Amino acid sequence: MKTVWEKVLKLGRDDPRRICHAFKVGLALTIVTIFYFMRPLYEGMGGNAMWAVITVAVVFEYTVGGTLSKGLNRAFGTLVAGSLGLGVHYIASLAGDKGEPIILGASIFLLASASTFSRFFPGIKAKYDYGVLIFMLTFSLVSVSSYREEKLFKLAQERVSTVAVGGSLCLIVSIVICPVWAGGDLHNSIVKNLQTLADSMEGCVEEYFNEEEEGDELKTKDTPGLQGYRTVLDSKAKEELLANLARWEPAHGRFRFLHPWKQYLKVGTATRACAYCVEALNAATNSEYKAPKALRQQLKEPCLKVSSLSSMVLRQLSMDIDSMNRPSSIEPLIDSANDAVMELYTALKSLPQAHPNFRTAHGDTVTGPALMDLLPLANVASILIEVLGRIDAIVSSVEELSVRATFENHMPANATAKSEHLANVNSDYGSQGPHVVVEIKGS
Repeated sequence: MKTVWEKVLKLGRDDPRRICHAFKVGLALTIVTIFYFMRPLYEGMGGNAMWAVITVAVVFEYTVGGTLSKGLNRAFGTLVAGSLGLGVHYIASLAGDKGEPIILGASIFLLASASTFSRFFPGIKAKYDYGVLIFMLTFSLVSVSSYREEKLFKLAQERVSTVAVGGSLCLIVSIVICPVWAGGDLHNSIVKNLQTLADSMEGCVEEYFNEEEEGDELKTKDTPGLQGYRTVLDSKAKEELLANLARWEPAHGRFRFLHPWKQYLKVGTATRACAYCVEALNAATNSEYKAPKALRQQLKEPCLKVSSLSSMVLRQLSMDIDSMNRPSSIEPLIDSANDAVMELYTALKSLPQAHPNFRTAHGDTVTGPALMDLLPLANVASILIEVLGRIDAIVSSVEELSVRATFENHMPANATAKSEHLANVNSDYGSQGPHVVVEIKGS
């Protein structure tokens, strides 16, 4: 019992909105049961008042977008199926007592088969799957009821009205009481993933070059913070779901009508591409075959500088998206990161000259470092350079997002602090080497 209670507390602490959502569903169901308790309302709805309760139970989702999506799908599916069912009933009634069941059965078969097949289309599956399901269910029920029910039109009208009442109640409660917007969650998810990726990459490189020695063996760590890139790699399904739900939501807060939610998916895709590089970087830094400490110290400063500046770019992009500002202050960071890459490239080429004599694992002296000693370090350096290339794609996608979403075109409030931080990084590591510009599209 204690374990269950601890799990309940953890769920509530992780996201307090879950507790609020549970109360909102309970409140909506309580309100809709009034149709049963109050005779005038019950008589107005007839025996179909139960459909309002069912609608609330199946339509109320965690986010406003999810509730609106399901509510509109259910309403549209019910309305179309009810209208089509009445039309088929009228045609079938003209065929007489013997022909009517044949026409009704054939119509159910054809429409149910066509509707089921349509659910295999990705576009329909993503947006209208629930509506198609409700269409099949409602049409079948109306068609079957039409064979025995005399007041079919009244029956269809009552069911449509109860569905409308239940769906409207869900939407009102969902929006008025502590609304959870899918668009806001998608926006925050992208912001958090960029921050997580920056922390993971910087921590991974710092650990590799600063790890302590115990005898002849180097210690390796697998702390949760360094594995944050894994949550970024697993974010695709969540982001696509939130983007689909966000398209149903009206303008709210900082997000206008027809906000470019699809562009967030492009930013997420570019972020995951960068996360794959960080995963490779994590594997390289935790490899069994590590470069000797003397070689690693030779590339420590340029590698840490590339890592630090790349992380600063990701964090700046995260802050720009969070504050919905154009990434106007990103160019100096990109320029400095490219300078750091050239410094790293120069230092990598100078390794054989810096270590003219080096002993192999068998004790033989060779000219220059042994190939097996150089390769692990060169691998780490090359992945760091590739990371910056992947970050360029993120910058381009964020710039496109800022244009389409009409972000504010001014410097963020912490631009001065960020510039001072950049100056400190440059003074700590030095600044030399040729200047290579990474193009920022749209700037």
